[in-house]
Amino acid sequence: MPKTKTVVCVEPRKVVVQEEDVPEVGPGTFLVRAKLSAISTGTELTLVTADFLPESVWARLAKYPLKLGYSQFGEVVAVGEGVDNVKVGDKVVGWKNHSQFALYRRGEFCVKVPEGVPDEAAAVFALAIISLNGVRRAKIQLGESVVVFGLGPIGIWAAQFSRLAGARPVIGVDLLPERREWAKKAGLDEVLDGKDPKLVDKISDLTKGRMADVVFEVTGHPDAILDEVKVLRRQGRLIILSSPRGKTLFDFHDWCNWTSISIIGAHTSSHPPHENPDDPWTRERNTELFFELVRKREIVAAELVTHRFKADDAPAAYQLLMTERGKTGIVLLDWG
Repeated sequence: MPKTKTVVCVEPRKVVVQEEDVPEVGPGTFLVRAKLSAISTGTELTLVTADFLPESVWARLAKYPLKLGYSQFGEVVAVGEGVDNVKVGDKVVGWKNHSQFALYRRGEFCVKVPEGVPDEAAAVFALAIISLNGVRRAKIQLGESVVVFGLGPIGIWAAQFSRLAGARPVIGVDLLPERREWAKKAGLDEVLDGKDPKLVDKISDLTKGRMADVVFEVTGHPDAILDEVKVLRRQGRLIILSSPRGKTLFDFHDWCNWTSISIIGAHTSSHPPHENPDDPWTRERNTELFFELVRKREIVAAELVTHRFKADDAPAAYQLLMTERGKTGIVLLDWG
């Protein structure tokens, strides 16, 4: 029986490429051969390094051996009876593991990639719509000021989507000079050093003393939240777009009750499962919009890819991320 390669974390900090049988195509299913898949440096690295508390949700998710990945781009190579939404040769993206072949079932998440979308941009779709969903959760209005803490790819997209939603100014903050340089190329109004002792004063000046209407937490560091709330205006919104690893010692009287801010979670699972009058923005709809914005060059996407590894070299890719994470953008696996 033909074999497929899959990336697996067999135990904390140990990633391997394993072989398993290619799934059989039956009625109501179709098979996709992967071209590229994108590594999530937040979710996947947390699971690979086991950097979480034993009583956390992470601990329930991290059952080793664990198949990694959820942002795959590939081509349909076989279609079963009763499948009419795709045909052999279609390029599609799906919420699938890092695997050479992936079986889809009728009705499962799958979006066709239109002409004009580069392969590398298609492969990062899942990461991009995490940001897009977070911006929708923020309910940004025209003219509101936004500060994004953490300028990895998801933070940069949060800033770009906020600007498209009408935010002015959009300010990025990061500790690392490499990430600040990426953000400057993405068209943010201002990019600041997170270590600057005058950071709060500078944000005050940039917002004419009004402070931020919306702050996005995209660093993943629970202690960063203590500084982020200091740049929010009274009754502002703090959007937890990252998945912070660990607990935050937070004074809810001084920084939530007294200031009356709103704290809003923005996990990708908060996408509505189906279009509805109150919220039509499913993962499928957001993916279609992302592709349209890429085609029209209104946002960066493939430009955020800094490393590309052959799929067989996936262990080296994760090792790089565990040692040089702050200096990498998006890392892709190439399935050839």
